Amino acid sequence: MNRLHATKDFWLAALRADGPALQDALAEADPDLPIPPHPGWSAADLAGHLTTELHWVREHTPRGVTDPPADPVPVDPRPAWPDALDGLRRELTGTIETLDAIDAELPAWNWAPQPKKAAFWQRRMAHEIALRRWEAETAVGRATPLETKLAADGISEVLDTWLPAGRRTGPTDVHGVVHLVATDAAYDWFVRLRGTGVALLDTGTILDSDDHHARAEASGTASELLLTLTGRRPTDALVTTGDPRLFAALQVG
Repeated sequence: MNRLHATKDFWLAALRADGPALQDALAEADPDLPIPPHPGWSAADLAGHLTTELHWVREHTPRGVTDPPADPVPVDPRPAWPDALDGLRRELTGTIETLDAIDAELPAWNWAPQPKKAAFWQRRMAHEIALRRWEAETAVGRATPLETKLAADGISEVLDTWLPAGRRTGPTDVHGVVHLVATDAAYDWFVRLRGTGVALLDTGTILDSDDHHARAEASGTASELLLTLTGRRPTDALVTTGDPRLFAALQVG
């Protein structure tokens, strides 16, 4: 198994690339343009959601404490579209500057069973903005894939963060092993499911006597895998074998 070990600089570089691309796509959109992966959402809804989320992250992450912050407060009423785009631009810029200025080891609350450090948010926002960029580009008809290494780290985030945090949208009563293969890079993952439990396996330490053989496999580009795991693309976009419920059990939202 080969998984990317990313760093603060890697995640910040992704934010600096995907942030402007997200803004460019939204600037092409009418505020009422539907966002296909999210029924009922418009471009204005996406911009408003992100503006609120970014402001919340840059306010609470630098506090240096691990107690939970107050919940985000949505902007209401909806601003005029040019003002909404400007507000999103300012929050993106401010969030990147804030996350860049703080050490990855700074204490910071997060919602997962992970070390309570700022690195969580540097990683989380890199993936959030990349996925939202893809959504906005999809809405305007020119979606481009997620960058391969970033998508590979995003798959690991689904498996080591979202699933252990209980954010699974698929079935929770299945048992077995799923093998995920990124066909455009040297990355793959083995995941053991035990009902509500989940374990990300290191195949280098599994004994031959262990029952580690995959009972389901899904392969595609790293971008396709991540977009499917997060419910943004249908499973039939991938090549799958074995029990389809096992792969479905890895999907999060």
